[in-house]
Amino acid sequence: MSQLPIGLVFPGQGTQRQGMGEQWRETPSWELTEEISEATGEDLAELLLHTSTDQLRRTDLAQLTVFSVAVVAHAEAVRRGALGTTVVACAGHSLGEYAALTAAGALTVSAAAALVAARGRAMRDAAEQRAGTMGVLVAAPLPEVDDLVAAVRASGPEVWVANVNAPGQTVVSGSPEGVALVEEYAPSIGGKMIRLQVGGAFHSPYMAPAVAPLRRALKDTAFAPAHLPVVANVDAEPYSGDGDWTELGVRQLTSPVLWERSVRTLTGVLGCRKLVELGPGRTLAGLIKRIDPEVEVVSLNGPDALEPVRDVAVAT
Repeated sequence: MSQLPIGLVFPGQGTQRQGMGEQWRETPSWELTEEISEATGEDLAELLLHTSTDQLRRTDLAQLTVFSVAVVAHAEAVRRGALGTTVVACAGHSLGEYAALTAAGALTVSAAAALVAARGRAMRDAAEQRAGTMGVLVAAPLPEVDDLVAAVRASGPEVWVANVNAPGQTVVSGSPEGVALVEEYAPSIGGKMIRLQVGGAFHSPYMAPAVAPLRRALKDTAFAPAHLPVVANVDAEPYSGDGDWTELGVRQLTSPVLWERSVRTLTGVLGCRKLVELGPGRTLAGLIKRIDPEVEVVSLNGPDALEPVRDVAVAT
């Protein structure tokens, strides 16, 4: 007999909103916001409780607030016994990878927070150097999205696939002209575009200026030599102390987030029978149900959801 294997997943930028920390402020784990504030020089209590949604769209602030809520939620879930004892792996969507590394024991909260702050600043600076945008293509098959994006890029405007989120959901990233052309031609492949309110063309070559500053920050950071497996965005492979997170981290800036493949790694290779989303919103739970309808998935996005769980014994 063994216990039901659980994977933890953490959301990325885009799930931030005003007051996102309010429901956590009376929990003991809220004290982590002070640690994050010290590590980053930002007032996390102010950002999480009072800063407007519009201001939180700023790349560096969005990333820091989503990360902070995710690690507070994880710490509180652990404190309350809401995860059981059978967590076997972690993964995070884009920014969420840093919360995943924290939960897996690869990084301390302070070290991860400093990296998130450095990453956010570097990405914001890169976006200011070159205007870019992103959009989600829904309903269109990935091979046809790939072909359309390649055709648009061949015609001049720059655009790339940025996130492969789930069947029928692919994010593209690039110049405003390139994304607009993909939107114009999306119906020809059965798709429709939803524009994203983001500060730049993330996960595309437009983020190249962010590589050097993030590489410096990553090289100066100590990662634990062994930890729970973390599935990397760039190749959907699990790493448990043997990963070069400096290179994985900088590659993620300019490479697609392979989220669909990452979930399949969690539920396939790593044998996770249940995935638990920790952080604001329920975005990942929706994607996961499209990727693998058979896996159990829950979103622990507030203290009220953190009921202690009993491990379920399964025959092996």
